[in-house]
Amino acid sequence: MKTMMKLALVLSLFSAAYAVQDVVSAVHGTVDRIDSAGKVIVVKTADGTKYSLHLVKTTAVHGADASAAAAKGSWRGITEGTEVVAHYTKSGTESTAVEIDRIGKDGLEVTKGTITAISRTGKTLAVKTADGTVKTFQLTGRAAKYAGTGIAKGSEKGVNVVVYSTEEAGKKIAHFFE
Repeated sequence: MKTMMKLALVLSLFSAAYAVQDVVSAVHGTVDRIDSAGKVIVVKTADGTKYSLHLVKTTAVHGADASAAAAKGSWRGITEGTEVVAHYTKSGTESTAVEIDRIGKDGLEVTKGTITAISRTGKTLAVKTADGTVKTFQLTGRAAKYAGTGIAKGSEKGVNVVVYSTEEAGKKIAHFFE
């Protein structure tokens, strides 16, 4: 019986530690510096805060110019001064980029408006823009789980948001919203 209790305790501690590592945060800003050799990107937010993120083989990049991927001072088409939303995980003091979304020209489209409906389980988000148009977005798994986490559950309708999306197969895909 004691062995079973010890095993249950170890498994619960392991699962709690694993869950903490799985949390993905996001930062919106411009690329301040890229160190391709050290595989580090620094993102500077509007308030001047700098986030140093480690780049790995599996770091996904959306909206970057693939032809610029090998350009000097570039990492997979992202260059200094590029506006991005970087999604990252944190382990101890080290932050690792899991996804970088380029914003603006040739990158993710920006839509501002008010939430009219949201379903994280159905992975949809409807937003009414200033001109009265309602745009419906499919949420990526990451967006459904982590984006807009500052929006209190139950108060989503009527909240102003900024949605960063692409269009794929005729559907608007929201990668992130805040």
